[in-house]
Amino acid sequence: MKTIPLSIETCDEPSGEIPKLNIPLTRRSFLKGSAVLIGTIASSNVLFALAPSPVWAVELKKLSKNQGTALMQMGRVLYPHDKLSDAVYALLAKDLDAEAANNPDLADQLVQGLKKLDQQAGGSFIAASDTKKLEAVTALQGTPFFNTVRSKCVTSLYDNDMAFAAFGYPGGSWEKGGYITRGFQDLSWLPAPPEDVSPPPYMG
Repeated sequence: MKTIPLSIETCDEPSGEIPKLNIPLTRRSFLKGSAVLIGTIASSNVLFALAPSPVWAVELKKLSKNQGTALMQMGRVLYPHDKLSDAVYALLAKDLDAEAANNPDLADQLVQGLKKLDQQAGGSFIAASDTKKLEAVTALQGTPFFNTVRSKCVTSLYDNDMAFAAFGYPGGSWEKGGYITRGFQDLSWLPAPPEDVSPPPYMG
């Protein structure tokens, strides 16, 4: 399977170098016969200027396109962020689909849960209004399906380079020398302390 690397560029290095952060997004033309979620990054989104292409695509191996779309929309109801592109919420569907492909019980839980979500939305969760979507998701609160999707959101939506870029997180510092010289004393909302109580950091 061939992939398109989505490169996120940030400029937080003292040296001025721009590190490359890659996220594999699937090239649709190589996925004949597979369910695919595809979309574009809005020009108003911070990722639009960082990605080499505004088009993203994610392959699903077990779930259908409609099921993947419903999981994306459920994720946005649970954790709504205007800053996050649909491409990030697609990672939620991708991760759940990958687990379901190797776990029949999970696959059945997702399929049945999505059916109940449609029922609660009056027929189609995807086509429902935002208000109806919220009511449908709330009605399933506490069910195994709800808990599965909510818990997966924590890692799928936030532990990826696209979310880091959207929220302004520069990434880890340990491998770059630590935080002492990379933002530890950059608190612009606090007055600078006297020099005699703030000796320079020990660099030995």
